[in-house]
Amino acid sequence: MKSYLPGFIIIGISLAIGLIGGGYFIGQTMYNAKVAINVAESKGLAERRVKADRAEWQVGYSVASGNGDNMQELYNRARKNQEAIIDILKKAGFSDEEMHIGVINNRYQEFRDENQNLVDEKYILTGSINIETDKVDLVADARSTVNELIAQGYHIVNNDPAYRFTSLNDIKPDMLSEASKNARIAANQFAKDAGVKVGRIKEARQGAFIIRDVGADYGDTRKLHKDVRVVTTITFYLAD
Repeated sequence: MKSYLPGFIIIGISLAIGLIGGGYFIGQTMYNAKVAINVAESKGLAERRVKADRAEWQVGYSVASGNGDNMQELYNRARKNQEAIIDILKKAGFSDEEMHIGVINNRYQEFRDENQNLVDEKYILTGSINIETDKVDLVADARSTVNELIAQGYHIVNNDPAYRFTSLNDIKPDMLSEASKNARIAANQFAKDAGVKVGRIKEARQGAFIIRDVGADYGDTRKLHKDVRVVTTITFYLAD
């Protein structure tokens, strides 16, 4: 009689191996799922109030021909405007290196009647002086003094200065450290409520640094003082 015992043994061994292998993969899947579940994502905020360290400001001026002015006289008047502004800026404490004097431009206008006959013409000379400085505290007073030229008959365009904070790299490390600590504090509170403990960091994502004028929802150049903020998002492992 032919024996089938070896075949049954082989089948039994194969089945056992399959069960063991299946059990391993099931166990590993459950372990991975548990690890994936036992994490907490937390956000940490850091803020700083800073002062602008750079200002950019432009003062424009113009003169228009009239009363029979010739071009040389008009140009001399434009130079007088320019020199008056430069004098004020120097007295305010700005150096030649901080002032960039633009060229004097000429614009021509002509006026015609309904029959297209020339009835008048005008030449307008315009120029500007750009100030780029780290002496941000001098700008406000200098602007007020420049405005006084208007009462003397000067045509001045006193543009709003742009105040910028350019030293972000100097405060980045401390702010990121603070944001990370705040994220862990929030995670610890969550873990305490859940009856678990916060472990090591699984993943960390840094948000963008945002600079805004104090009290403003948008814009970062109009005010001398700024608010800087950053949010980090950190995923922590949790342990029983």
